[in-house]
Amino acid sequence: MLLDNILEQIKAYDTIIIHRHINPDPDALGSQGGLAASIQAAYPDKRVLKAGGDVGNLDWLSTMDDVQDADYQNALVISVDTADTPRVSDQRFNTGKYLIKIDHHPNDDAYGDLLWVVPDASSTSELIFDLIQHSNGQLKLNAKVARLLYAGIVGDTGRFLYNNTSAHTLQVAAALIQEDFDPTALNNRMNAISFAQAKLQSYVFNHLHISEAGAGSVEIPLSVVNELGLTKDQVHAAVGTPGRLGEVIAWVIFVEQADGEPYRVNLRSKGPIINGLAKQHNGGGHPLASGAKAQNREEIEAITKQLEALVAESEH
Repeated sequence: MLLDNILEQIKAYDTIIIHRHINPDPDALGSQGGLAASIQAAYPDKRVLKAGGDVGNLDWLSTMDDVQDADYQNALVISVDTADTPRVSDQRFNTGKYLIKIDHHPNDDAYGDLLWVVPDASSTSELIFDLIQHSNGQLKLNAKVARLLYAGIVGDTGRFLYNNTSAHTLQVAAALIQEDFDPTALNNRMNAISFAQAKLQSYVFNHLHISEAGAGSVEIPLSVVNELGLTKDQVHAAVGTPGRLGEVIAWVIFVEQADGEPYRVNLRSKGPIINGLAKQHNGGGHPLASGAKAQNREEIEAITKQLEALVAESEH
């Protein structure tokens, strides 16, 4: 019934604007772009727009449209892959006539007129595929849609390594690669890093502190980022680096920001649940992959100690 209601709203509106979260990853862009392309293929006369800020070095995957204030009048707005309203890229998302939230994060911020939130799903891109399948042809699956959704699933499952990869996830991936796009080329593009990013990963290995229980922590100074000539989004290539070590059970990476902004905190885990810790520090996310903010050195030390205690108390 819920999916039928979403499809009814899509059918009813002539203008549909799709938003995603700030600092987009492949799932944000894949679910946004995949849904937009699917609707446009099914309803060529509708105006389907993608809204949001800069996509960084993922502009090869998807780009945004020039959305004007007037476009929101009598428009259906769909927010994908965005757990809470402060993280929606382009805060005009709530100025349309009707708002739908489609997401796979914990539903801590239940915004929107209609919500479809499935925390057990691997990705929002997986949910968009399910919506297309449920539509019985009302929405379309083609090569463009499949490429975008596949990128989102690959990104959020860590190339099917993470424990959010279910049997259904693999079935969806299998269905998507039957469309006419090159999954190998896409995987290679997503897996590629620059030499500067490789040097940053080396920095992380060289400066990583690992507690006796297996909690890893490292700080990436802004000076290192600038010296390597990396942008903020390119630094994300180092987030998973500590997890390659067998000794590391969970880890935190603090990334210093410019202009006195709070440190960006990336929390990852192979078992212990860490999103509760993230919520204590102006963040949140998935049980094993979350983000937060640290205002100063004291908060960095507090998060590090909390993570060390969390891992020490866990059974792994």
